Amino acid sequence: MHLTGPPPGDAGPAAHPEFAALTEPFRPELLAHCYRLLGSIHDAEDLVQETYLRAWRAFGGFEGRSTVRRWLYKIATMACLTALETRARRPLPSGLGAPSQDHRVAVAPGERSVPWLQPAPDALFGGDDPAAVVAGRSGVRLAFVAALQYLSARQRAVLTLRDVLAFTTVEVAGMLETTEAAVDSALRRARARLAEAGPVADDLAEPDEGVRRALLDGYVDAFVRADADALVSLLRADVELEMPPIPTWFSGREAVVGFLARRVLRRDRWRLVPTRANGQPAAVAYQHAGDGRYEALEVVVLTLVGGRIGRVTAFHDPGLVPLFGLAPALAT
Repeated sequence: MHLTGPPPGDAGPAAHPEFAALTEPFRPELLAHCYRLLGSIHDAEDLVQETYLRAWRAFGGFEGRSTVRRWLYKIATMACLTALETRARRPLPSGLGAPSQDHRVAVAPGERSVPWLQPAPDALFGGDDPAAVVAGRSGVRLAFVAALQYLSARQRAVLTLRDVLAFTTVEVAGMLETTEAAVDSALRRARARLAEAGPVADDLAEPDEGVRRALLDGYVDAFVRADADALVSLLRADVELEMPPIPTWFSGREAVVGFLARRVLRRDRWRLVPTRANGQPAAVAYQHAGDGRYEALEVVVLTLVGGRIGRVTAFHDPGLVPLFGLAPALAT
């Protein structure tokens, strides 16, 4: 729910009729910002709503010494930092243990108690406005958001405000109510820790649209037809497969294709609907339910590296599907 009027119980909203016009244009990029810090699109939506409530209540005291955008980012960042005081980091399976290179291993049961990283639909970062989409999804590549989870909350905030959003050190110090020296120190530590977490540069680059579409279409077609050989031609030799909340994950084309071919792919078992998530090609996978219907099972996000698929992340959570504007079930 977007806040276009006063929060319940607030007196004096008529004094700020310009609030929505001044603040609403920043909602998509604020959502992306909160998602980067929190790793959950559900939590990010809640914190953006809280940001607008706080901003509404403080709007009467806004004196224009900051831009509206910077003022909103300060409110959103501080709200996220408070929330992170009581929340664990959101990992992917690759952040918790080593991969398997043998598709025959027993797959561990899903760990529902772990607060897993969630994908984020591109549509939430600007809708039909191309400029807003680009601004919103900047820095939301899945590998980057996963790497941010290795940082402390304050390091996440400093790094995203400086390196993703390009605020100055002075501006970030003002937002976080700290010193420029403290910002610079946190930024150095964050960059060093991020480098230790693994290379993410390839995953941050915007893939060529033609290559992106061809790889997504090829993956969808091969998956639906249960054609393991077609998948081989699409995947890098070092491809990885993750399936949160299942902690078991696979590395290497032989292991990934072997697992899919032996345990997942069946003709007429799947329907895949293409979409976009985290600025990357994605699809919602529907599994045959045995009653003439296909029920949503997971959101699959593809990471492209060097013109092939370098990682397949299948989020086994049907509750994510409505975020992508898709139905929970399809008819045959």
